[in-house]
Amino acid sequence: MRTLKRLPLLVALLALMFAPLVAGPARAADPAIAPIDAFDSTLLSVMKDGKSLGPKGRYQRLAPVVHRTFDLPTMTKFAVGPAWASFTPAQQQATIEAFTRLSIASYAHNFADYSGQRFEIDPNVQTRGPDKIVQTHMYRPNDSPVNLTYRMRESGGTWKIIDIYFGSISQLTTRRSDFAAPIASGGAAGLLSHLNSLVDNLMK
Repeated sequence: MRTLKRLPLLVALLALMFAPLVAGPARAADPAIAPIDAFDSTLLSVMKDGKSLGPKGRYQRLAPVVHRTFDLPTMTKFAVGPAWASFTPAQQQATIEAFTRLSIASYAHNFADYSGQRFEIDPNVQTRGPDKIVQTHMYRPNDSPVNLTYRMRESGGTWKIIDIYFGSISQLTTRRSDFAAPIASGGAAGLLSHLNSLVDNLMK
């Protein structure tokens, strides 16, 4: 009888102990994750339809999500480096447009087919000053995962990519090194010619 009388009390104590686990509010995902998740989904879609789309079709499908997900003006300025200040406004705009085409064409070229790949985003987003660091892993059957680190910055209320690290290698640092020679020899015109040539080769 005593056990039966104590039963309601025991139930109440157990409810208090476990209430935070079942009734507590779920932790909201970091806002920097959503753009990466949408971008990864589009990449998978493009890869699955890659062969039927062809280079131009993949480019067209990727263009809108690249524009939404990347802060292309900021990335272009960093990739050009100190020479950016010597470009006229018209040259700067033309360079941003060419860099944008290169970014889209690179994804259209590198994500051309599907063989069971999947993406996994680390929910533990790091904050570094004004930026957020989002870790993504691309898994491929019978192969080592590819680790991608996105550096993101808020722009107009939306988190956008400003750099990508493959391991410890910054894509923009690599781009700046690649752009140095055409800028040194031909200035803005030399860089534009170089960018257009890269795009043409990727879209073949």
